[in-house]
Parts: sequence; structure tokens; C-alpha cells
Amino acid sequence: MPEVMFAGPDGRLEGRYHHSSAPNAPLALVLHPHPLHGGTMNNRITYAMYRSFEKMGFSVMRYNSRGVGRSQGRYDGGIGEISDAAAALDWMQMVNPNAGGLWIAGYSFGAFVGMQLLMRRPEITGWISVAPPTNYYDFGFLAPCPCGGLMIAGDSDDMVPEPAVRKLVDKLNTQKGVSVDYRIFAGADHIYANHADQVAEALEDHVTTIMSRTSLALAAD
Repeated sequence: MPEVMFAGPDGRLEGRYHHSSAPNAPLALVLHPHPLHGGTMNNRITYAMYRSFEKMGFSVMRYNSRGVGRSQGRYDGGIGEISDAAAALDWMQMVNPNAGGLWIAGYSFGAFVGMQLLMRRPEITGWISVAPPTNYYDFGFLAPCPCGGLMIAGDSDDMVPEPAVRKLVDKLNTQKGVSVDYRIFAGADHIYANHADQVAEALEDHVTTIMSRTSLALAAD
């Protein structure tokens, strides 16, 4: 799990990067929760998602956004953090010019940043959003959403109530060609303290299903 430092728009950013031994392996970028509430790349759910992608043979990175850990800069209300994510993606694509697909995964604030990045980078082929803060941020920018993905909510989440997430899922599912795999975890609050393994399993199930479906479609052409 090598440490990497790469250039961000407001100084150098600190990350952890696993390079797959498979040629042209797909890429995954994992985004942490809110930096002003203790969110770092070592967050348990962020780390669980990172390890899941590693296990599936991806080249994967998690990193600290500006002002977190050894990353330079200061918190920028989300705008600069989206630019940080784009810089992380640029670095991964430079190292992996022939990657076979690109996934973005975010937890809480990281889910918001990830979905913003999704709208800016058409090469993203899939996404995972855990506890997206739909009651704090307007997700109306997902119009239209470029592709389907996995959304996870906890039925005991007081910070982001499940009905608020369901409302976004229902809206996205009305869009042509978009299908959201929506999973509700019983007993999960916003911390997902006892649900890291469940998040990892859901991610692996969704990603392997989508990638198998894509492979079959390509084989049929």
C-alpha cells in the first residue's frame, strides 16, 4: 500500500495507492467523509471500500483532500475538494493510460464529491455512494446522471435520513438508461460502525455484477 504524493490545485496531496498486477486493470478512486468532521482516507468505511477494489484486481487510490493529514491547502467548502478529486484522477490515469474502466466511490461528503466528479468526467463507468448527504446538498446536478451505480443508506441514520436518500434514488431511476442499485442496511447509522463488512460485500457484489454484464455485452457485439 505505497504512499504517494501528487500535485493538487492547492498544493501537494497525500494518498495511498495500490497498483494492480493485472495489465490494463480498471481504476477506482475512493473519497473520504467531511474533513471538518474528522474525515480522512483512513476512515473505516473508506478503507473497507479501498480494500474491496484491491481484492477485485483494481488499481485503487484513496487520498486526503486539502488540509487533511499531510495534504497541503485548506478546506474549501466542497469546490476545491472536487478539484482535488479531479487531480487524483488525473494522476491515476497518467500512471494507467490503458485502464479498463474507472469507478468512483465515496462515503458521506465523499459521495457528494464523487457524484460531482461523475458529472465532469465522462470516462467514469460506475459509482458507489454510501450515505450521500442528500439533505445537506442539492443533488439536482445529476440531470441527467451519466450511468447507474450503487447507493447505500442506513435505516437508523439520523444525519441523513433514509427517506431523503430514497427520494434521490427514485428521481434517478426515472432517467432513461439509469438504474440505481439501492440497498438499505438495517440498524446502520451515519457512522456505519458495525457495517464495514456489509458495505464491502455490497460493493463487491455490485461491481462484479456490472462488470460481468459489460463483458457479456462486449462479447455479444
